[in-house]
Amino acid sequence: MKIKQIFFVLALVLTGVSVFGQVKPDALVLYNNGQYNKAIKVCRGELASMPKNMDSYSVLTWSLLKLGKYTEALDEAEKALKISRYDARLVEVMGEASYHLGKNSDALKWFQEYVVLAPAGTRIDVVYYYMGEIFIRLGEYNHADISFTTAVHYSPHIARWWARLGYAREMAKDYTYAIAAYKKALSLNPALSDAKRGKDRCEKLLRSNG
Repeated sequence: MKIKQIFFVLALVLTGVSVFGQVKPDALVLYNNGQYNKAIKVCRGELASMPKNMDSYSVLTWSLLKLGKYTEALDEAEKALKISRYDARLVEVMGEASYHLGKNSDALKWFQEYVVLAPAGTRIDVVYYYMGEIFIRLGEYNHADISFTTAVHYSPHIARWWARLGYAREMAKDYTYAIAAYKKALSLNPALSDAKRGKDRCEKLLRSNG
C-alpha cells in the first residue's frame, strides 16, 4: 500500500469512518436530534465494551429522562455514580429523576449537591428551577422565590419560569413583586394564561387590601 493510501485510511479511522463507508453512530448527536431510543442503544453498546464510560452513562440517562423513564434513569445514574461519585452530570440526573418520581427530599439533596459541584454548570438554571418547584410542593414559598429568582437570572427569557416566580411570591403574599414577575412573564409571552390570571388575582387582592 502506498504512503498516500495509508494516510487516507488512517484519516478515515480517526474520523470514525471505516474503509467500507460506514459512520460510527454518535450517541450525543442522536440525542441532540431527538432520537432518544437510538441514542440509548448506542450507549448500551458502548457500555458493554467500556463499562466505565461516563460520557455514555450521561447520554444514556439524559435519553431515558427525555422518554419519561425516570426509574430506569435513576438506576443507571446510581450505577454510574459508583464509578465516579462526583460526576456533576449524573448528580443532576439523580435530582431530575427523583423530582419526577415525587421524591422531593432526595431530589433537593441531589440538586443542592450539583450547585456545589458545578456552580457554573450547563444545567444550573434548570436545577434552580426544579428546586423552586420542590419548595412550592413543600409550601416553602420564600425559598421557592429565591430559587426561581436565581433560575431566571441565568435564563431570563423563559416566560413560564417568571410565571412560577410570580406564583411563589403570590403564595408568600408578596403581591407587588408577584405582579412584577407576572408582568415580565406576559412581556415574554402575552398568551400565557397562568401569568395573566395570577396578575389579575394579585391586583384584585391589592385593591381589596388597600
